[in-house]
Amino acid sequence: MTDAARPGTPDRGYSLPPSYLNAGTTLKSWLLTTDHKRIGLLYLASITVFFMIGGIAAAVMRTELMTPAGDLVSADTYNRLFTLHGVIMVWFFLIPAVPTTLGNFVLPLAIGARDVAFPRLNLFSWYLNIAGGSLALSALLLGGVDTGWTFYTPYSTLYSNSYVTLAAAGVFVAGFSSIATGLNFIVTVHTQRTEGMGWMRLPLFVWSIYATSIILVLATPALAIVLAMIVGERVFDLGLFDPRRGGDPILFQHIFWFYSHPAVYIMILPGMGVVTEVLTCFSRRKVFGYEAMVFAILGIAIFGFFVWGHHMFVSGQSTFASLIFSLLSFVIAVPSAIKVFNWSATLYGGHITFEASMLYALGFVGLFTMGGLTGLFLASIPIDVHVTDTYFIVAHFHYIMVGGMVSAFFAGLHFWWPKITGRMYSEGFARAAALLMFVGFNVTFFPQFILGFMGMPRRYWSYPPEFQILNLMSSFGAMILTLAYALPMIYFALSLWRGRMAGDNPWRATGLEWATASPPPRENFVQRPVVDRAPYDYHPAHGEPTEREDDPDREKRDDRPEDPA
Repeated sequence: MTDAARPGTPDRGYSLPPSYLNAGTTLKSWLLTTDHKRIGLLYLASITVFFMIGGIAAAVMRTELMTPAGDLVSADTYNRLFTLHGVIMVWFFLIPAVPTTLGNFVLPLAIGARDVAFPRLNLFSWYLNIAGGSLALSALLLGGVDTGWTFYTPYSTLYSNSYVTLAAAGVFVAGFSSIATGLNFIVTVHTQRTEGMGWMRLPLFVWSIYATSIILVLATPALAIVLAMIVGERVFDLGLFDPRRGGDPILFQHIFWFYSHPAVYIMILPGMGVVTEVLTCFSRRKVFGYEAMVFAILGIAIFGFFVWGHHMFVSGQSTFASLIFSLLSFVIAVPSAIKVFNWSATLYGGHITFEASMLYALGFVGLFTMGGLTGLFLASIPIDVHVTDTYFIVAHFHYIMVGGMVSAFFAGLHFWWPKITGRMYSEGFARAAALLMFVGFNVTFFPQFILGFMGMPRRYWSYPPEFQILNLMSSFGAMILTLAYALPMIYFALSLWRGRMAGDNPWRATGLEWATASPPPRENFVQRPVVDRAPYDYHPAHGEPTEREDDPDREKRDDRPEDPA
């Protein structure tokens, strides 16, 4: 290997070998590609745009809330801002983020496949996602929607004069993109595994994408049905949710949350898989309790369909139903607790190194645990009644979805970036971004727990003056978060231009995706690998974990670039 191609050394005119990146350089070759890796990058580009749009709306809201009086935007504009933020972030960033980007890129590689089972359907799902996002954005840009991201009836069907139909149609179309992606991944895992890759040899990231895909296929049709009912009521005056004509507005909540609570696990399960891959790699330990982790993933996916009613404790449903949903909400915490325990046990005794992806993964564990514990508060009916529709709900949701899922997404992006691009990024800047994100997130959202418990309602554009200090803290934290989100875009872009060559396996990880070139060739593998051992084989024969610092070949394949910082 020449100096120019050696991992961890500067690029001195070395050009990447043939790979999926240079298998066609025209715009047409990208827009018509059926390569799962390129489709993953198309999704990465589109969700980044949606993330920025949703983030701008959040920034305007936090600026408004720096003062008690509503003196930046009007009340109606504020309603449309939080609807824009919610619709874009939930359906066009959080739900597709990990499965469609990292899942698309890594899953076939991780099981030794040459592509997904249905490559053309994979590309079609991206175009469906873009079409749905375009419809939703057009509705929001033409004048916006003022119903909130949940589209609650009867306001959304009888009273709102905003572009509800167009926004609902956009989410409806995006739902079919999710179904197509989920179906594709399920068939891929069943039919495309390489020789020796049994079910109990699958990486836990693959298990998490598989379980998520099952939820996508089973739950998303419920969302499509209820959105079609909203459109039908607004366009054809069907009266499905109009109590004056025999309709039931609570029916909407049952159908919507039957989808939307499993959707929480659509967002978080892939993140759990990413975090498992990162923690085991940078602690040089086998995953503690692999089988328990598999059953915990499947348990979360299954039980997620039985707890939707805890979103409706104040809706008027029967006390008996509320008690059942409360009990089930406590039960579903068990498999999540198993995962946190097993992650902790995996770290115990390991040779831990703190690369940027490891810092993001550890941040996920802390923030997800905090969000999960506050979820137990909300499973208790008296506390839930007290804090419903307050900022306590906002904080809990964001600790799970933003603190947890986004941390996991960045952990995976940093972990697999050398495989995706063949280049290393600046570890110094990356570590700084990870720490900034953890600090900024807590400064932003922890005060909202206090605000909610004190009784500040969410979705209000003004508030009593006694809440201003905590709101100022929250807005200051949002500024830190903005910087933390902007930094990776900068150093990732710089890495494409002047990043050091990564080598095939800079982290010395054990997954099959690291057994091919970086970046991979168009067909993934020159020769399909054969699996002859369990996953996460970081232990030598005598049972002690390997240690990267003691590796005799470390100097030749050092993955850490020199920090410009």
